[in-house]
Amino acid sequence: MTRSVLFLALMCTASAGFAQNNYPDTTKRFQKKSFRTFSIGLNAGMLTHYTPFNGPNNGDFRTPEEKLGYGGYLKQQILPGFGIQADFLAGKVNGFRANSLATGSTAQENSSFESRIEWSAALSANFTVANLSLNQKHTLLSPYLTAGAGYMSSNADVRNVPDVSSIGYNHNWFVPVGAGFKIGLSKVVNLDFGYSVYFMKTNNFDGIRSGMNDRFSYAHGGIEIALGKKNAPQLQSYSAIAALREQTAAESAELKSALMTSEQRRLGDQAQYARDMADDDHDGVANKFDKCPGTIEHIIVDGAGCPIIFPAPVVQNKVLVVTEEDRKVVGEAIKNLEFDLGKANIKAKSYETLNRVAKLLIQKNFSLKLAGHTDNTGSAELNSRLSKDRAEAVKAYLVSQGANASRIEATGYGEDQPIASNKTAEGRQQNRRVEFSLL
Repeated sequence: MTRSVLFLALMCTASAGFAQNNYPDTTKRFQKKSFRTFSIGLNAGMLTHYTPFNGPNNGDFRTPEEKLGYGGYLKQQILPGFGIQADFLAGKVNGFRANSLATGSTAQENSSFESRIEWSAALSANFTVANLSLNQKHTLLSPYLTAGAGYMSSNADVRNVPDVSSIGYNHNWFVPVGAGFKIGLSKVVNLDFGYSVYFMKTNNFDGIRSGMNDRFSYAHGGIEIALGKKNAPQLQSYSAIAALREQTAAESAELKSALMTSEQRRLGDQAQYARDMADDDHDGVANKFDKCPGTIEHIIVDGAGCPIIFPAPVVQNKVLVVTEEDRKVVGEAIKNLEFDLGKANIKAKSYETLNRVAKLLIQKNFSLKLAGHTDNTGSAELNSRLSKDRAEAVKAYLVSQGANASRIEATGYGEDQPIASNKTAEGRQQNRRVEFSLL
């Protein structure tokens, strides 16, 4: 009997890292409704009044006798590591050689008791420890511990003990404490092996009253059937820790892949933008818009980067004069100038007033200074580049309409020269601008 108890204890503390391959591998978040949570079990085994907690004389009777016991339970798994179960037990507990009689005497040898458990019912908490695995979401081996409280009807029959008579039916409370392990054969069926000690709240369970409450043990094996949806795994063998670890690893890999793809796309766009906006022949027209690449330096070109001849400028006393009408044309262009958000693309609604500025530059051969500005939203480096790109975009558009590229200067000042407060939306709107200065 002692060897059996040791074997059960060793098995209860064995590693639970074996994977059960017939469980589905999923990376979905934990959802209790996706598991089997109800189960029923039937078992049979040995009942004896011997327990590891007995005194040196094993209570009122010295020698135990193993008898058949049988039981069952109905369990609901509340969490992967915790469940509630209703236990039922019946059978006989026998013993020989009353300790109240002289040791070795004929009277002691002939004395015995038999307590028939008519019925017993208990409500116990079941603590499953196998699902603490960090690597396996479902385990083959599931050790567990149980503890609870119950009520029992029993009938003690004492033989050949002087001054003691059978007491008949007796009803008493008891506390069951146990340990065991389950082996998962499939999503539905488990083998169940366990050992329980029943601490009686009476000292008369074996028919002899003594100072210490009686106790007995039940070593059993049985089968458990899990109830629930088809193909659903059992909650009691599920490791939420391992599932969370797997989910986190999958999300981390997905995010890392997305970041790498985004960075590659950004670098590609940056390189393409640098190629498009470069001016290899230094004629003031970006490569993207240059239809005549390789022109000689200082040659006047049109908006497409091709050489042109401009008409003679309109002069007054050999001095170019900027009139109020000229300033009005430029002011309207500034007022109507709009770009796509965060980009240097000019909106189509700005073309009409820009065309008038281009016509003015062609007719009077004015010089034009373009100064790009931004608010303080974003980094200073990004704002400086954006303001420069927008000024260059206006220049490129004016040149494309026939203006002299060599007489247009485009400069970006970023966020360094605000004309209003950046603390309000209205102020930031005023600071996002391109200033035109006729010279």
